[in-house]
Amino acid sequence: MSYTPTARRIVEQIVANADSRTRMSAIPSVMKHRIPTWLTLMRIALLPVIIVVFYLDTSWARPVSSLLFALAGITDWLDGYLARRWQTESRFGAFLDPVADKLLVATVLILIVEFDHSPWLTIPAIMIIGREITISALREWMAEMGERNKVAVGWIGKVKTTVQMVALGLLLWCQDFLGLPIYQMGIVGLYIATVLTFWSMIIYMRAAFADTRPTA
Repeated sequence: MSYTPTARRIVEQIVANADSRTRMSAIPSVMKHRIPTWLTLMRIALLPVIIVVFYLDTSWARPVSSLLFALAGITDWLDGYLARRWQTESRFGAFLDPVADKLLVATVLILIVEFDHSPWLTIPAIMIIGREITISALREWMAEMGERNKVAVGWIGKVKTTVQMVALGLLLWCQDFLGLPIYQMGIVGLYIATVLTFWSMIIYMRAAFADTRPTA
C-alpha cells in the first residue's frame, strides 16, 4: 500500500506517539509508586539546605535560597501530577504531601520574619500559620468521622497555594531584579495569599459544619 507524503507523516507521528507511550509504560510499576514519594521527601530534604543558604553572609544567599524554594515548589506540583498520571496515589502520599507543604511554608515564613523584623510580615505570617494549623486539625477531625472529602482541597486552596509560593519566593529573593521591586511585590503577594487563606478556611469550615446546623 502506498501513502501520500501527508498520510506518511501522519502515520509516522502516530507511531512516534505510540513509541513514547510504550517507553513511559516501560517504567517499572514499583518505580511509579516510589517516584512521587521520593519527590515529596526531596522537598522536605531541601528545607535544611534553604536554611543554611539563607544565612550565608554573601550577596547571592537570598537569590539562591529563593531558587531552591522554587525547586521545592516544582516538586510539589510534579509529585501530584505523576501520582495522578500513573494512578499511584496512596494514603501515605496523601499524608506526606501536605505535611511537606506546611513545613516548607512555615519554615520560609519564620526565616523571613526573623531576618527582616517587619510587622507587615509578622502579622500575615501568624495568620497563615494559624490557618494551616486550624485546617489541619479540622481535616483530622473530619477524617475520624469518615467525612474528610468534605474538606478536600478545592480550587481556591490551589490558587492560594500558588500565590503563596510565588510571594514567598519573591520575599526570599529580596533584591530588585531588572528594575522590578521584588521585595515589595512579595509583600503584596503575601497579603493577597493571606486573604485567599482565610477565604478558603471559611469555605472549608462551612463545608465541614453544614450538616451540624440546627434545623427549624
